[in-house]
Amino acid sequence: MKTKYYSFLCIVVSVLTLLINDSSAANSNSSTSCNRTCGGISIPFPFGIGGKDCYLNDWYEVVCNTTTSGSSGTTVPFLSRINREVVNISLPDGYDSYGVVHIKGPVTSLGCSSNTSNGPQNSLLDLNVTGKGSPYFLTDENRLVAVGCSTKALMTDIESEILGCESSCQESKSSQQVTTSICDGYKCCQVRIPVERPQAVGVNIESSDVTGGEGCKVAFLTNKRYSPSNVTVPEQFHVGGYAVVELGWYFVTSDSRFRNPLGCRNLTQYGSYDSDTSCLCEYGYFSEVSYRNCYCTLGFTGNAYLRGGCVDNDDCKGPNICEEGTCVNMRGGYRCEPKPKIIKPAKSLVLQGVLIGLLGLMVLVVGMFGLFILIRKRRRIIRSRKFFKRNGGLLLKQQLTTTNDGNVEMSRIFSSTELKKATDNFSMKRVLGQGSQGTVYKGMLVDGKIIAVKRSKVVDEDKLENFINEIILLSQINHRNIVKLMGCCLETEVPILVYEYIPNGDMFKRLHDESDDYAMTWEVRLRIAIEIAGALSYMHSAASFPIYHRDIKTTNILLDEKYRARVSDFGTSRSVTIDQTHLTTMVAGTFGYMDPEYFLSSQYTDKSDVYSFGVVLVELITGEKPLSRIRSEEGRGLATHFLEAMKENRVIDIIDIRIKEESSLDQLMAVAKLARKCLSRKGRKRPNMREVSAELEKIRSSPEDLEAHFENDDEEDQDMEINRG
Repeated sequence: MKTKYYSFLCIVVSVLTLLINDSSAANSNSSTSCNRTCGGISIPFPFGIGGKDCYLNDWYEVVCNTTTSGSSGTTVPFLSRINREVVNISLPDGYDSYGVVHIKGPVTSLGCSSNTSNGPQNSLLDLNVTGKGSPYFLTDENRLVAVGCSTKALMTDIESEILGCESSCQESKSSQQVTTSICDGYKCCQVRIPVERPQAVGVNIESSDVTGGEGCKVAFLTNKRYSPSNVTVPEQFHVGGYAVVELGWYFVTSDSRFRNPLGCRNLTQYGSYDSDTSCLCEYGYFSEVSYRNCYCTLGFTGNAYLRGGCVDNDDCKGPNICEEGTCVNMRGGYRCEPKPKIIKPAKSLVLQGVLIGLLGLMVLVVGMFGLFILIRKRRRIIRSRKFFKRNGGLLLKQQLTTTNDGNVEMSRIFSSTELKKATDNFSMKRVLGQGSQGTVYKGMLVDGKIIAVKRSKVVDEDKLENFINEIILLSQINHRNIVKLMGCCLETEVPILVYEYIPNGDMFKRLHDESDDYAMTWEVRLRIAIEIAGALSYMHSAASFPIYHRDIKTTNILLDEKYRARVSDFGTSRSVTIDQTHLTTMVAGTFGYMDPEYFLSSQYTDKSDVYSFGVVLVELITGEKPLSRIRSEEGRGLATHFLEAMKENRVIDIIDIRIKEESSLDQLMAVAKLARKCLSRKGRKRPNMREVSAELEKIRSSPEDLEAHFENDDEEDQDMEINRG
């Protein structure tokens, strides 16, 4: 008997010891030795100051430095790993949100009081400078702002995109009407950063005046909004020395030591409540490592990154919560109960009352559950209708019913439920590719038809009418070498586009992946070039309105089941009226394929598409990528490298060795001469796409005459002989 009692006592002591240790570990991050403020700024966990128990890992370490200003000293917080002064830190506050850190970012200046050089200046904000795995990224709330006269600012180091803007002090009639709204070019300009959450952005500033210009010019990233009315002189930003930049952050879990130290437990791939439903954690991917986003659920406040950090709000403390009756606080909410009436029931009715109470409670629970399902369904319907109206659904319906033939099938409107079912609720397993415009998923409709669903990242509400018009226009394109737009879905927060599915991937992978089992012979490459040229010629001259693609590159050329070329990705395409000759737009495109004349003038013409196609031709001839580390160090792109080889009569040396032996050198040289014409630095000296398409057909079908014939007054020697051996 004593032995059994002793064993039971040991078990009780062991359980109490485990509970005490767990409680101690749970509160380790809230140690009283950790300072949670610096310079009047709150530093919540997972950030911290002091020992390693005060913060989650080195990315969240905050150093409180002392600065001297006059006779008094002040303290300011710095993020240790990225060495930037902190202005404010906030935690995630709900679904699909992230934490925010405001820091002091650099200001790039030119021609100001302390500048010693009048040449272009640049600065770099790198959030991953000390190694991979940074949890920080630049949010899309930031803008590139340029202030000053004749000021051109560019954002760089954002993969292959180049974005920028230009400001001028020459006031026009149009600028007089918007001087109190936004910086749109008069005295200052601004442009949004890409939506793909970059971790490194460079800011380059130069004078757009060929004489260099006079006066101070500044450029910087900031989440603040400026207009000509509150921007006085650039010098004020130069003297201040910084601009406030907004960084987003997630809790990154690439280090196995920090897999599960948070308040929210039982984490799954899709996120789950912890055991007491006080906080919620979600799971996702960012910067090639996994992250979590935790926040207190409705009815709770506090820090979800601390175990037990979310505490219940006592809603009954508010005035007049229950106008009649008594407020009873509940975990995560409250309920109002009527004031009880004191009635002495007869003893014989007690059992009957208990049974009626249990039955009523059961009915109440079932009714509340049904009401909850009904309300949630109703909210989902209202939300879908709101997005449909906001995204231009009514305008699209009107456009479809007012077309000449009234053929609604030319652009189908899909429901969000239909596309969720087709893509298995947008499963990561269905992702075909990702880009700056959005993510593409593979899906299957109920009739068995395979589709490609493009889920956009962001849409400009001010340009929804243009967006709808582009859908109508693209849906009417019917060409065997252009990917068909089947329709769209407008019931989601951002519109979803539906294209026909092209099975064999893009031409870039087929051309540059040596492990590919499909041989890219010269005959195949020439056929693909002819198909691309025919598609672009159709877009420029045969469609109801001329369409400029604006992003021709091998990654946007797909190959169908018969390996025929299909031009895709019209995310940056624009249509023009028949009497228009060019588009004036913000500079956007892919480095290596971009027309240099368009980059300088911001005017995009049909000849800009011709230049990009010329780069594709050179890529087919040489088998080289548009961007190369070796050529980048020499300051040359593929187009410049090719033109220099043509000039020096050594183009035979850069032909792809995989096609040099089996191809016709006469055809190769003829295509090379055509590519040189397409790459002319002056757009007026380039052939149009109709002429290019006809010349390629002639090269393939007429071996007796392989010289390209275009009227061209280019200063380059048109009779240059190419050394073939």
